[in-house]
Amino acid sequence: MEHAKIKAAIVDDEEPSRKLLREYLSHHPQIEIVAECANGFEAVQAVNNLHPDLLFLDIQMPKLDGFEVLELVGPDVAVIFVTAYDQYALRAFEVHAVDYLMKPFSAERLDEAVRRAQQRIGRAEKTPVEALAASARPPDARLARVLIRSGPNVEVIPVDKIDYIEAQDDYVAFKTGGKTFLKQQTLGALEAQLDPSRFVRIHRSYILNIERLAKIELYAKDSHEAVLRDGTRLPVSRAGYVKLNEFLR
Repeated sequence: MEHAKIKAAIVDDEEPSRKLLREYLSHHPQIEIVAECANGFEAVQAVNNLHPDLLFLDIQMPKLDGFEVLELVGPDVAVIFVTAYDQYALRAFEVHAVDYLMKPFSAERLDEAVRRAQQRIGRAEKTPVEALAASARPPDARLARVLIRSGPNVEVIPVDKIDYIEAQDDYVAFKTGGKTFLKQQTLGALEAQLDPSRFVRIHRSYILNIERLAKIELYAKDSHEAVLRDGTRLPVSRAGYVKLNEFLR
């Protein structure tokens, strides 16, 4: 695989940066540039339609940043991040052995990154998407929106629009305004990203937006239900009941 053609996509909102990458990559005949993307939405479409082996992915972009793009395209695409200085991101790259190019970078540094990418692709090595994104964020950063990919399209859900979240096997179901959106993720990993002053784990299978709570009712002996403003009823565990009461004091 090391000498086979590698399909690559360049993702950067700055045209001069894309041009420089094109110029440097012209000296790598094994790299075939199949797409140039000026934003993250274009990158998701390119991965869906063209299935590149490798992304040269800028981090600081409008609309979707590089980590959001990576979350949407999944672990099967090799990635070389292209970035200005970011202390959390750089530490995450080093911890998880993901290569990056620090702007401005030299042709020699790109050569090194391409060699490493060829080796990773040859080993069919997956990118540790969830762990990488989590460790690249500042420790006090909270999720502001949820991104869900449906083919080439991306659904963007602000967290304040979420009514509640339900675990469904390997997926979580986001309930918002009478609609349901599924995403492959664990409820525990999601809980760690949400603002604990707004979202409460009321049950092993449910996280509730506390603003949607109307009341708590006794369902059976030692069992309670959360009644939402729209009438939806959700089970509340003993631990969840303790948490809810702390909020309602």
